[in-house]
Amino acid sequence: MNNWFRRDVSEIDSEVLLNQFNKLMNELLRGNVTRNTFQPWEIEILLDIEGCQLRDSAKRETLKRYQKAVQRDMEKGAARPMMISAYLANQRSRRAPVAEPVTAA
Repeated sequence: MNNWFRRDVSEIDSEVLLNQFNKLMNELLRGNVTRNTFQPWEIEILLDIEGCQLRDSAKRETLKRYQKAVQRDMEKGAARPMMISAYLANQRSRRAPVAEPVTAA
């Protein structure tokens, strides 16, 4: 993560940041992003979403779940929204089967 992202986000109140994040996510979910000016942290999130190459069939539901996870995370005290790549990695690690210990006979 770039230093400018940390600096930019750290100067914004977390409640204001969450509201801005929700606005961005709602625009994406509606498919109606009409503005052409974004904050640096919003661009970072948009690039991360694009970099994850989500399947079109699952993109909307994944974005909804991601938005809810960020809301919960920030309500618990996170200073900034997590990246969707971190969210997806966390989801994959939760779904990974836990290896059973092998005991010698």
